[in-house]
Amino acid sequence: MPELPEVETTVKGLSKKVLKRTFINVWSDWEKLVKKPKDFKFFKKELNGKSINKVWRRAKNVIFELSDGYSLLVHQKMTGHLMVGRWKLKNKKWKPIKKGPLEEKINTFLHIIFFLDNGDMIALSDVRKFAKVELWKTADLLNSLEFKKLGPEPLEKSFTFKKFKEVLKDKKGKIKQVLMVPEVIAGIGNIYSNEALWWSKIHPEKSTIKLSEKEFKSLYSAVVKVLKMGVSLRGESFSDYRDVEGKKGHFDTERRVYKREKERCQRCKTMIIRKKFGGRSAFFCPKCQILNSKS
Repeated sequence: MPELPEVETTVKGLSKKVLKRTFINVWSDWEKLVKKPKDFKFFKKELNGKSINKVWRRAKNVIFELSDGYSLLVHQKMTGHLMVGRWKLKNKKWKPIKKGPLEEKINTFLHIIFFLDNGDMIALSDVRKFAKVELWKTADLLNSLEFKKLGPEPLEKSFTFKKFKEVLKDKKGKIKQVLMVPEVIAGIGNIYSNEALWWSKIHPEKSTIKLSEKEFKSLYSAVVKVLKMGVSLRGESFSDYRDVEGKKGHFDTERRVYKREKERCQRCKTMIIRKKFGGRSAFFCPKCQILNSKS
């Protein structure tokens, strides 16, 4: 699933390409992607004619702030990614007009396309078709329970060490699972939680309430570090994620533990192991990240 760095990369890419453009049509072969309003024809009617004033991110949500006080929300979920380009329908399949990254197979699972007034299109490629698209009145979206319950944004200036410790200190559960709860901290998923824990030398199964002051400080620095690194390298494309041009991100060059089981730890040369708990896989070094560490 695209996490904060991938979604931030998408938002930056969209901001460069679609601001001030107007929606003129929508196509979909999987109308269930549109969750609000559920009537696709009504959704299309309401969206058409609205212009894009701003594109921003909240947690893993992409928000197109539109004219007339509306916002279009897209959550890319497990395998979705948004792209900007031009496609034509050929033999019942959408094909990119220009040769290049958009032709890569992972970019061809197009299930919804938004047509813009300058001829460009915003397309969602989603292998598993889990993504969601919603049209909101902006005020209602900002005041929705879904948005209000989200945790702080870890790359904002207001996300200080004090704030980090405040949102974590009383949370029960294993630290890796707690880091991934969007109501605790927004935007962290399996990739960057694994990486942050490696950098901070904390075992993923360590109880959050047992973290020492030193570990809190180390983890805070690591979380900010890996997320900033992820953004600067345009995300992780180990699996499905691609940017708005259909290109891969480069965080793969800095991955220390995620999907590196049976490889050597880059710090101590011990074999990285993988362990599944809470429905997700943890990747860690058993020597650097000791469960009963008292540090």
